[in-house]
Amino acid sequence: MSNYFTRREALKLMGLTAGAAAFPFDQLKSQVDHMLLEAPNQISNNPRSITAITLGAGARGNTYGNYALKNPDQIKIIGVAEPIPLRNERYSTKHQIPESNRVTTWEHIFERPKWADAVIITTPDDLHYGPCMKALEMGYDVLLEKPIAPTEKECRDILAMVQKTGRIVAVCHVLRYAPYFIKLKSMIESGAIGSLVSIQHFEPIEHVHMAHSFVRGNWHNSKKTTPIILAKSCHDLDILRWLIGKNAKSIAAFGGLKWFRKENAPEGSTSRCADGCAVENECPYSALKIYHRKRIWTYVFDLPDNKEEHGDAILQYLKTTNYGRCVYKMENDQPDHIVSSILFDDGITAGFNMEAFTSYGGRRTRVMGSMGDIVGDMSKFTYTDFRSGISTDWDVNIDEVGIYKNSGHGGGDFRLMHDWVAAVSSQDSSLLTSTIEASIESHLMGFAAEKSRLYKTIEDIKL
Repeated sequence: MSNYFTRREALKLMGLTAGAAAFPFDQLKSQVDHMLLEAPNQISNNPRSITAITLGAGARGNTYGNYALKNPDQIKIIGVAEPIPLRNERYSTKHQIPESNRVTTWEHIFERPKWADAVIITTPDDLHYGPCMKALEMGYDVLLEKPIAPTEKECRDILAMVQKTGRIVAVCHVLRYAPYFIKLKSMIESGAIGSLVSIQHFEPIEHVHMAHSFVRGNWHNSKKTTPIILAKSCHDLDILRWLIGKNAKSIAAFGGLKWFRKENAPEGSTSRCADGCAVENECPYSALKIYHRKRIWTYVFDLPDNKEEHGDAILQYLKTTNYGRCVYKMENDQPDHIVSSILFDDGITAGFNMEAFTSYGGRRTRVMGSMGDIVGDMSKFTYTDFRSGISTDWDVNIDEVGIYKNSGHGGGDFRLMHDWVAAVSSQDSSLLTSTIEASIESHLMGFAAEKSRLYKTIEDIKL
């Protein structure tokens, strides 16, 4: 549990202020006491601030870098590796990184002796393994964007290197740090729902997000990056493992690529949306509609500082990059729907669905216990106590406490950074919930799920 709640906030998080009668107080008290013991530790009490080098100045590198800008007394970014000149320049300017500490690729960072406390690895998925192994070898602590690595062997190699070197590695399983999931876990562990029996968890990717990231985008080819069950849903496999608190034993998965295929291309469509496509105006996946007219998902473009020039720049990107291509005529192979069933120790079961074709995003979760259930959507949930018949609502926008409420992933992005900085500063990995040791099981679940999906088997999960 993260260490940033006061006594009053801890009580509020547990639902023991307004409406407390709906909760079995005696069952919750031990969990509250445990939280209160941890609460006094504030990051301002850490021994020192830390320095870090960012490898990859894209969207995620900037997300974690922005934490440093907002908390300069805790962490300073002193170096960057980024091959795209404009991104390198902009990141260096934001963080006041001197020319001598700016390089193009991660290999250059390690050409001189260790010169920072830690590295932040936000390179593409297939470039996680090399820099992580080298950073650990040279004595750096690491913040590692998920997935850990594209193959099971590489994931296990990184775990072995962490155990050998004793360095601190936090995997960016940011949902563990989101107030919604923290609250769910506290409810389960408190005994409020009795004995946990089963969880149903649903990840609606949202149809435009799917087209953007996994049809046109960097993850469209599973063989060159990682399967979508890892690239997108290792968050969800991890949160199931974390909520349940027991090892996964076996998994069965089904699904595939049904819609974004050449045979589904409408008559009159062209290879690019701007090439005179006859159905462009009515197509929900039109690149012109998404990027140019609505101006959404444009973070992938390195647009000029002058907003008046954005339109022309976007049109140029749509002429020259995959983002302007027809979604039915890409070289994509990622499944657009997956259903899976997972068996955990003690007979606890979980169902997980990943679906592209939704009008909405945000996870949906149903937790079922012997004495109650919880139904939620990542912003709010309803807890029903079978014994009293009373239902109680919890809403993150009303009941959320602590800090970093407005950071990404439901507040998880900055909370992760908070805990990672504290762990590196004090050299105490126990301040993290997403250590490499804790996070690797979700990846093993993902690799097993992909094998099950491809070969129509039930796969054991071997830790």
